[in-house]
Amino acid sequence: MDYPNDQAPGAPVRSGIPEHGRVPKYYAVKARIDRLVDELGEGAPIPTERDLSERYDVARETVRQALRELVLEGKLRRQGRGTVVAGPKLAQPLSLASYTEGVRRQGRTPGRSLVTLDRFPCPEALAAETGLIRGEPVWHLERVLLADDERVGLESTYVAVARVPRLDRDFDPDSSFYAYLDRQGIGFAGADERIETVLATPREALLIGTPPALPMLLIHRVSRATDGGPLERVRTLYRGDRFSFTTHLGNG
Repeated sequence: MDYPNDQAPGAPVRSGIPEHGRVPKYYAVKARIDRLVDELGEGAPIPTERDLSERYDVARETVRQALRELVLEGKLRRQGRGTVVAGPKLAQPLSLASYTEGVRRQGRTPGRSLVTLDRFPCPEALAAETGLIRGEPVWHLERVLLADDERVGLESTYVAVARVPRLDRDFDPDSSFYAYLDRQGIGFAGADERIETVLATPREALLIGTPPALPMLLIHRVSRATDGGPLERVRTLYRGDRFSFTTHLGNG
């Protein structure tokens, strides 16, 4: 047995094997393919389902289930009609740092693709959540998040027009919104965040380029400016197979 001497830190205890020792056939195949993934390296194609079923002497449906889980976990990704080894997940810090900063720290090139930028009267629900005034004009900025031109998320930002009245004229949608706010002399005093797992809607899945069944990490953020007033309300979907989140905990 691989446990405990060869147990990798952070791996499932006893490699996920139940105490009674009866391992589902697909899970045993998944573990073997997982080792193959480590040997092949990022971007390498995985053998076909037929080849894998012959190699491990199992039914193709067993291989298919193993591959499906490895795709959901982000270790593999679909490419055309085949499957290749995915790169490491992006580790996004849970902080007031922007998405741009987090991606750059990992040597990736961040980007955003504009979906929509429009304005409308602040609805009651948004006003109650943020402290904005019901009916005041607000911007809605929706963008697809990119990392090395790969679509990895979808971000919706709501901010009062009074805060950034020229947003539609002097803001580059491919750039960091937080850097733009800083140039306007607007600073952050703090934010409240909530994280949950969800499935994307059909529209969101289409924009991100993922199947609707792929789990997503959803972050809700409501932030305030240094003048004490409401600043933004953000809803960000991150692909569960491409992202993890980090934070530092300390005393005090």
